[in-house]
Amino acid sequence: MPMLTAEVIDPAFSRFIIGNAPVIQLATGFSWVEGPVWFGDAGCLLFSDIPSNRILRWTPGSGITTYRAPSNYANGHTRDREGRLVSCEHGTRRVTRTEHDGTITVIADRFEGKRLNSPNDVVVKSDGTIWFSDPHYGIMTDYEGFRAEQELPCRVYRVDPATGEIAVMIDDMQCPNGLAFSPDEGLLYVADTGRMFSDDPQHIRVYDMEGGRPVRGRHFHTVSPGCADGFRLDSEGYLWTSAADGVHCIAPDGHLMGKIPVPELVSNICFGGRAKHELYITATSSLYRVTLNRSGVQRP
Repeated sequence: MPMLTAEVIDPAFSRFIIGNAPVIQLATGFSWVEGPVWFGDAGCLLFSDIPSNRILRWTPGSGITTYRAPSNYANGHTRDREGRLVSCEHGTRRVTRTEHDGTITVIADRFEGKRLNSPNDVVVKSDGTIWFSDPHYGIMTDYEGFRAEQELPCRVYRVDPATGEIAVMIDDMQCPNGLAFSPDEGLLYVADTGRMFSDDPQHIRVYDMEGGRPVRGRHFHTVSPGCADGFRLDSEGYLWTSAADGVHCIAPDGHLMGKIPVPELVSNICFGGRAKHELYITATSSLYRVTLNRSGVQRP
């Protein structure tokens, strides 16, 4: 069995990895994969192949099947407190929920009468509120959706599932992308990947949560090489993020702990498996997995 070749920067990172647990390519041949989400009750992983306009399902022992096609160029996914799939769709410029009977409910597609840009990533807080980023990437070209005029600034929104009210939570970024809460939900991390066709700074910001709102936004970490796209946190508050050379682990104080090399540009990750100890990695044209000595935070 091949050994895991990890780059240890902080010696404490050595206890996070398992030396004889390699990075395994589970499937390949896709266009641009994103949005992995683990369904423990079904024992499978869902993820998007955005340009191919489909959501795929990977199941141990069975491999890849199609979950939904067309998918409206879906990107990021999560699950809500009732275990339902919540998806960001570039093609329809909306956030949707797949009900238990398979029907689809629109959660958000407009704000103050204007169309959203191209919802990208989404998380559900323990109170049931749905938080999503709305950069412009899906409407800038026809590759991941449909080229269209931008009607709203790039922001992070919150949706109250009880009332359907949509509120702006973050508006001080060029293009917010991946987002995740700390284990105690006292912090919100958001990646700013910059406007397309620009040289905007790219970094992760962190916000304190007060009264249900993010405040005191500040720089947390700048990924290099590449930039942070999607990320997740483990149960001790360490942030695991995509990068150009693999997956990086960032300590709660913002310093780089170490790296797990992946042979393709990583877009996003999620924790899964029987103990939430497996890291699933979407990277350009392939799906990968590595087993860690960590457990991820997943809601629910």
